[in-house]
Amino acid sequence: MKNLYTDTIVAPATIPGTGAISIVRISGPESFRITDAVVRLASGTVSEAAGYTLHYGEVPGLDQVMVSVFRSPHSYTGEDAVEISTHASAYIVEELVRLLLEAGARFAQPGEFTRRAFLNGKMDLAQAEAVADVIASNSAASHRVAMNQLKGGFSRELITLREQLLEMASLLELELDFSEEDVEFADRRQLLRLLEEGKAHMDKLAASFRQGNMIKNGVPVAIVGPANAGKSTLLNALVGEERAIVTDIPGTTRDTLEETLNLGGILFRFIDTAGIRESEDTVERMGIERSFRAISQAEIVLVMQDATKKEAFNLADERLKDKKVFLIYNKADLLECNKNVNSNNIFVISAKYGQGIEALKEGLLAAEKDLIPNEDSTFVTNLRHFEALRNASSALADCIGALSRGIPSDLVAEDLRRALSSVNAILGTDLLDPEAILQNIFAKHCIGK
Repeated sequence: MKNLYTDTIVAPATIPGTGAISIVRISGPESFRITDAVVRLASGTVSEAAGYTLHYGEVPGLDQVMVSVFRSPHSYTGEDAVEISTHASAYIVEELVRLLLEAGARFAQPGEFTRRAFLNGKMDLAQAEAVADVIASNSAASHRVAMNQLKGGFSRELITLREQLLEMASLLELELDFSEEDVEFADRRQLLRLLEEGKAHMDKLAASFRQGNMIKNGVPVAIVGPANAGKSTLLNALVGEERAIVTDIPGTTRDTLEETLNLGGILFRFIDTAGIRESEDTVERMGIERSFRAISQAEIVLVMQDATKKEAFNLADERLKDKKVFLIYNKADLLECNKNVNSNNIFVISAKYGQGIEALKEGLLAAEKDLIPNEDSTFVTNLRHFEALRNASSALADCIGALSRGIPSDLVAEDLRRALSSVNAILGTDLLDPEAILQNIFAKHCIGK
């Protein structure tokens, strides 16, 4: 896909005022001329400078700067590009951008630098989308997965699948060209085997979306149980600060409250819920319904029980099916025997005094290892990719069914083309409406990237 942009764009690549240095990025055919119009180098000009070189200079009356020069095609965007490092003053950055705009640059749209990198063949669309995930990564695990995608790990698997589909499609298309000769170029049994292998691979990638979503957004952990069992106190103890209101009055928590915690490089998303009990209060009943909804969305459920009372949550509840359930007996400080217990996902704790919290955290990390057994594998984290893989798998299922029933090659080839189109859409090599799709994808990137 060819880059049709012929203008030069500029934007801050860092947030002014958040560190010692800010960077302003320029990309496009006029990058060097525009920079020379604003920046005076200590020696020579940007237009004369070699690529991958760093130069000291000044913006007269504004600041002393360092200028990084990148020549096409050896830059992030594949175009001539410049990065100007200034002191991290919001005023300096704003003035510098204004001067560059006056010299002929245009202010970049969100994600436009990465969009140009994609259009210039510096990365495929799956890699371009991973740029935003790398920036947004908030744990070691999410960073590792995003970097794997940015480096092309996911793309390489898709390219292998695409090559297999292309080979199968070309054989079927060849048969269509010689349909009057009644020639069969594709061995039906071998073709069926390849289709089944390809579908299994796509299904495996699509199935990884569940784990990928946990890595990217946090493992969802619902804290549920009767009113006044200490759910909000536990949330506060886990995150180490007073995030939830705690009182002795039952029904204080009326809505779900979410907080995240990074444990051992893994992000956990804790959801404090309203106490589950019979209630005539309309607002409280709404909160209880949201508690049940939180259970359905969670991977791990912490069922809180007040160790001093007989009141308990129904562990046989159908909503707990297929969930990792931890049974938490709270208020151990009020028991005669208040030792820690960690056996078969049963914990005796005192959320108020922090007793047993570290053991519970270790239990959560062990549960995460079961949910995500190998974090170095390829995971799908993007909903668009997930839906495309499901569409491709569905098309291959139709191919397999058609071949099994002896359907003519032209109909089989049509289903195969649908599968190929879905894979190409992830990589960005076959977009039905390129402008609309790219605009939607790159609008989610930040300015300057």
